[in-house]
Amino acid sequence: MWQKVVNWNTLRNQMLAGFIAVMIIVLVCAGAITFNSVSTLLNTKAETQMKQIASQANGRLEALITQIDTLTLQAINDVYLQQLFLSSVQGKDVTFTDRQSLLKIANQIQAYSGVSSVELYTTDFARMFPLDEQRLTNRVESSWIEQADKDKGKLVWIGNDPKDPQSVLAIRRINLIDRWFSNGGYLMVSVKRSYFDFQSELPDTGHRELMLLADSSAKPIVSDGEALENISGLMHTDAQQVTLDQKRYILVKQFSEQTGWTLMILYPVSDITDGISVLRWAIIVSGAIGLVLFIILSFFLSSMITRPILRLMRAMRNTRQGVLTPNLTHSYTTELNDLNMTYNQMVDNINRLIKLVYEKEVIQSRTELQALQAQIDPHFLYNTLEALYWSLQEKDEEELADLVVAMSDLFRYVIGNPNKDEWVTMGDELEHIKRYLSIMSVRFGSRLVWKIDSEDAYSHVHIPKLLIQPLVENAILHGLEGKIGAGLITIRVEPSPMDTAELRVTVSDDGPGMNEQTLQAIHEAMEQDGGAGPAARTSASAPTGKGKGMAISNVQRRIQLYYPALSGSYRGLSIISALGQGTSVSFDIPIQADAFEASFAGDKRIGG
Repeated sequence: MWQKVVNWNTLRNQMLAGFIAVMIIVLVCAGAITFNSVSTLLNTKAETQMKQIASQANGRLEALITQIDTLTLQAINDVYLQQLFLSSVQGKDVTFTDRQSLLKIANQIQAYSGVSSVELYTTDFARMFPLDEQRLTNRVESSWIEQADKDKGKLVWIGNDPKDPQSVLAIRRINLIDRWFSNGGYLMVSVKRSYFDFQSELPDTGHRELMLLADSSAKPIVSDGEALENISGLMHTDAQQVTLDQKRYILVKQFSEQTGWTLMILYPVSDITDGISVLRWAIIVSGAIGLVLFIILSFFLSSMITRPILRLMRAMRNTRQGVLTPNLTHSYTTELNDLNMTYNQMVDNINRLIKLVYEKEVIQSRTELQALQAQIDPHFLYNTLEALYWSLQEKDEEELADLVVAMSDLFRYVIGNPNKDEWVTMGDELEHIKRYLSIMSVRFGSRLVWKIDSEDAYSHVHIPKLLIQPLVENAILHGLEGKIGAGLITIRVEPSPMDTAELRVTVSDDGPGMNEQTLQAIHEAMEQDGGAGPAARTSASAPTGKGKGMAISNVQRRIQLYYPALSGSYRGLSIISALGQGTSVSFDIPIQADAFEASFAGDKRIGG
């Protein structure tokens, strides 16, 4: 017993260690989630702030570019400049004095912007102003001149000046207003790169950001020295964080549609994570304190629970000889007192039930023995019918002998193993119908005329056993008996007009038929899955006291259970009848093997 108590203490210690391990995992996961959440929050906040700064910087850049665009547009639309370049296009000589007068227009552009120089060229790329022999093709590549012609007067930003690395070039075509806005020459301005260095005008975030401004060919216009070697890589990356000189930055980019330039702002990640280390230590310390408190409280709590349970276990082990003894000890804990009371009640109930179960087992054994003695072996019936058949054969009673064979085959078909023969083929079912009609012909004689119309191709189609025979039985009992003279029973198997993948089975008779009230009562009975469908028909069209066979509602329910996958809002028995015109009952079944398998699976689910 003491060994078992020791084992219980070991189990308690193992459970306590498991609880502590779970608590450690919970604390670690909670700390990691909190740390990651705060880190993500800080990163998101920094990215949002950087995007705002980038948006402001891009707005400032657009304002500077718009200012230069406006001044140069006013200059090329100046009346004097228009007349001078119109004369040049018309082949007239432009004097030195006329060219020198363009200095006033150039000064107006340079006075209100960061433009350091203004250059004017004719359509043949000769310089009009300043007064030298420099050509436009020597200043910029011809592709920029073609771009200016293509944009038809729009300011085109070239980028860094190849002659002066500290300047940026822009060019636009001069459109002659009096000559249907045709090309009259070119205006090119040179802007100091320092004009675009407006980082000092942006909001102070308390951190050192790097601002880069690069043209379309990844050449720097404004940049910090730390990122000069990585401008091309920064322009073509989609990453939100990049590494420069072993230091990580958050990257925010803004693209200018007017210039084709890209503005990039780099924010040091280390500035964001300065406060995260403090948060990390705070999480570690608080988790350690919480773990210590949890261990102490868990130990006391487990002791308060396990000690009374150990006493109860000792009381339960005192049970001997298969008879449970009650626990008479009491505890100061209300829950354990309730547990002791429940245990004592359980002991009394089990002792009482042991006696009751013993008596029931004796009675059940006797009942099973009586049931086994009352069982009838179907083979005894088959052997009896076979002996009767040979006896009739010896007496030359061929007709009665054939009747006995038909009855034997009918019994074998009907009372076979239901788990094995629940599904049969259409050919087997129709053969059973033939045997049944042959037997019924003995009773009705020439009054019964029957016809089975089915192609051999449908013989392999599977169908639940005894699905057609109850309909034939109803047709004989309620159609033939209610008619004077011979009656025709027709069983027809044909493709369904509703779906070519289904067969329609129709059982019809030429009996007296039914009125509207009786037919309505049968439909209501089928919808309610039971009722007096056949009974109503019997009362309307057959003498009372006749057998009713299997109810039509039963056949309707079997069709719904065996074929749950049939389409349509209502697919089951269809009854057509009128007084004096007979009755026709039909239903549809699927042909495909997969439909049969699905139906068979559904049949197994319902316990068929």
